[in-house]
Amino acid sequence: MAELASEPRPGDPRPGPEGLQYPNGILIVEDEADLVRALRINLRARQYEVLTAGTGREALALAASHPPDAIILDLGLPDIDGTEVIVELRRWYHAPIIVLSGRTSPGDKIGALDVGADDYVTKPFAMAELLARLRAVLRRDEREASQSQPRQAVVGQWLVDLTAHQVSRVGAGAASGAAGPGDGSAPGSGEGDTLRLTPTEWRILEILLRRPGQLVGSAQILTGVWGPGYQQRTNYLRFHMARLRRKLEDNPARPRHLRTEPGMGYRYQP
Repeated sequence: MAELASEPRPGDPRPGPEGLQYPNGILIVEDEADLVRALRINLRARQYEVLTAGTGREALALAASHPPDAIILDLGLPDIDGTEVIVELRRWYHAPIIVLSGRTSPGDKIGALDVGADDYVTKPFAMAELLARLRAVLRRDEREASQSQPRQAVVGQWLVDLTAHQVSRVGAGAASGAAGPGDGSAPGSGEGDTLRLTPTEWRILEILLRRPGQLVGSAQILTGVWGPGYQQRTNYLRFHMARLRRKLEDNPARPRHLRTEPGMGYRYQP
């Protein structure tokens, strides 16, 4: 059994002000209640957002509806084996997975790593070591994501420059005006070859466009834009997504690029 470690360590995430950095979300997939409690206490003490699942199927459903920044996964689950959960997750989920298991044989470790786990920690374990490994995989994932993130994306007839925060008509050259600052822009408002987006629309669009082809859960977008506590306000998201489609899509009623994944979230399809 892991020991409790109550004092936060340097490098642990801290919540930032709205619109900036929010705590990393961690999904714990474990059916041992005492261990779940210990993990939850230690992670929350370091300002991580924590979700828990006691079965593999529950974990798959939670990861789809509330995609976490990392997953801590036991292999010996009551319904399906943890390696099967990893295989299913890796069909669409790209963030780190740390296996936390009592299985100590080299074959189990190699098998889990080969199907997509990023790290493997055996039970019993030191909580400080697990937390250090979690910080390490999150840093690595952050570096890789920042290196691979696109600077520009095309949505319909519009070129979105994520660095300059400008939207210009494809083929029109560099946009001459920056995005408008107000939230009161009328849908589809633009001047000639440039288009204005509100700050809220920019934040939503950036989250999607920086993950081309990937499913982004509604709760993840709501937290990233409005902050913790807004994960159930899906009406906010539907309203702003409708505005974005009216502005950017050639046919807003049948969007080609800003797609809805019913019951899960949204996806930018290049």
